[in-house]
Amino acid sequence: MAPRAHHFRGSLGRFATGVAIVTFDGVNKRHGITVNSFTSVSMDPPLVLVSIAKATKAHDELSERPFTVNILGAEQQALAIHFAGKPGQEPLWVEGQVAPRLSSVLAFFECSPWAAYPGGDHTLYLGEVVDFNYRNGDALAFANGRFTTIPDSQLGVENLL
Repeated sequence: MAPRAHHFRGSLGRFATGVAIVTFDGVNKRHGITVNSFTSVSMDPPLVLVSIAKATKAHDELSERPFTVNILGAEQQALAIHFAGKPGQEPLWVEGQVAPRLSSVLAFFECSPWAAYPGGDHTLYLGEVVDFNYRNGDALAFANGRFTTIPDSQLGVENLL
């Protein structure tokens, strides 16, 4: 990687993010892609966005398919690594309303495809949320090139609303 690109990547890494896995049923098999580029877009209608690298093996199969964004708990680092290209033990799957999801994740958002936009070497996939839920627990996060934890005590503001 060129020095400027390396420095750019390092600068981006200073922004702590949660860790998620996008899951969906492809043409011939079930897929999962570890991501840290996930955000809410709209409350009405409920829309979320994930950014998927075009170099990802399953990138092209995601187009126009329902998907689930699975937010990982701190204890699920092995899942993140599994779907980042270093397979380990096969995860437990749950059949969702529109797309498969992973068992026991911190939160999930099942989505119908809404739109896709080119974004350089990534594609920005928007999904309309059709089902969601969460559980208590610490969140898995990524910052400065390594995994870290966001304590449960720092998550959620439902009691303030």
